[in-house]
Amino acid sequence: MNLQDARILVVGAGLMGAGIAQVAAQAGHAVTLYDNRAGSAEAAKAKLAATLDGLVAKGRLTPDAASAALARITPVDTLVAADLVIEAIVENLDVKRALFAELEALLPDAAVIATNTSSISVTALARGMKRPGRLVGMHFFNPVPLMKLVEVVSGLGTDPVVAQAVFELAGRWGKTPVHTRSTPGFIVNRIARPYYAEALMLLQDRAARPELIDACLRAAGFRMGPCELMDLIGHDTNFAVTNSVFAANFYDRRFTPSLVQQELVDAGYLGRKSGRGFYRYPEGAPALPTPSYPRPEAKRLVVHGRGPVAERFRAALPEAECDDASDWVGMEADLAQIRLTDGRTARAIAAEREFRAPVVVFDLPLGEAKDLAYAKSGNFSDPVGWLSVLGFAPREMVDVPGLVVARTIAMLINEAADAVQQGVCDEAGADAAMKLGVNYPAGPFEWLARWERGAVVALLDRLDSHYRGERYRVSPYLK
Repeated sequence: MNLQDARILVVGAGLMGAGIAQVAAQAGHAVTLYDNRAGSAEAAKAKLAATLDGLVAKGRLTPDAASAALARITPVDTLVAADLVIEAIVENLDVKRALFAELEALLPDAAVIATNTSSISVTALARGMKRPGRLVGMHFFNPVPLMKLVEVVSGLGTDPVVAQAVFELAGRWGKTPVHTRSTPGFIVNRIARPYYAEALMLLQDRAARPELIDACLRAAGFRMGPCELMDLIGHDTNFAVTNSVFAANFYDRRFTPSLVQQELVDAGYLGRKSGRGFYRYPEGAPALPTPSYPRPEAKRLVVHGRGPVAERFRAALPEAECDDASDWVGMEADLAQIRLTDGRTARAIAAEREFRAPVVVFDLPLGEAKDLAYAKSGNFSDPVGWLSVLGFAPREMVDVPGLVVARTIAMLINEAADAVQQGVCDEAGADAAMKLGVNYPAGPFEWLARWERGAVVALLDRLDSHYRGERYRVSPYLK
């Protein structure tokens, strides 16, 4: 099957539908744009004209290319035949099924129907269709012209030839397609859940304030921290998606919604759109104070362990001794230990030491991280200053397992591993989806390659032991 010269019908002239129409038209397809709201298709084309003019003004498109793309888009007030229909209407199972029944009565047998659903099962949508094999998910991300990812979603009855044809078409449109099975959340909305969930768990435990959580994850390379991102998305929307994924997975405790977010929704604190969420708007997150620690002194310094973090310590402290065989990573300053988190609390580590000397655990530093969470085993400050000497801005939080970044990254890896284990996608697809769909600084398996697999499993096991529930169970794929 080849859709290279397909005539395309886009159903739904909202933000997503108009964006899909623009991309298809710029790729050279004749596009008809339909919406059941009178005048919506015409209005969408007028907005697209302004959008294309803006691209011309910025030098991103020639005037001729813009005019040609706009000329390929034809607004219509009734459904028409096409080789490929892309549906971008309301997220409602019954409404979509009714549309597909209309389309099947109109389209030739060889036509393909693609749904842009972000959450509804493609398998369920195909039920009752005369030719379910031609229905496939084609999940674009907003804004469509800019976002590269397209999840090509195969339901139980989707013909593999159809899925591959749509996959290849998306590639010709300049997108990066990834194959996925029709399971709750597909790839992105499933694997991304821990990014929000771990922040909400930390808030529920009163382990850190939203601005500290956000700062540490931005320092790790994320464009937005989870709290400010939930404020941007809207807590009503984010909470609804979480509940949907939770229910669709038969109430698997890994996806349990948060009481913290439930309370925000109940209060009407929905984020930016209501003027208040975790933060007040338009001010947004308050700035964190610049930490100041006196430069510590020690008669003896030892860098412990191997790997990128140990190497960073050695580079900053060339005078230190090295213990490559140590079973922990960090540094020792006289009797004090400053250790990379392994999932245990600072107090738990200190309790195992003969003299119960000071212990500081610090978070997983990624990229050019400056803001770095830490916790300590007692009331002291001197050993914390070594983190400043190493170039970090130490941010104290309550002594909880895994701190902020380490537990979040470990859980993202774990969820991606389960997705691969269950055949939802492959490792490359998971990495591409998370980088291109939600702009993560790396894919979960790229993080895993930089962070020893046994260390990830150990951290998750310790989280599981601490919290005693199903949430942190380790994926069989990692084991």
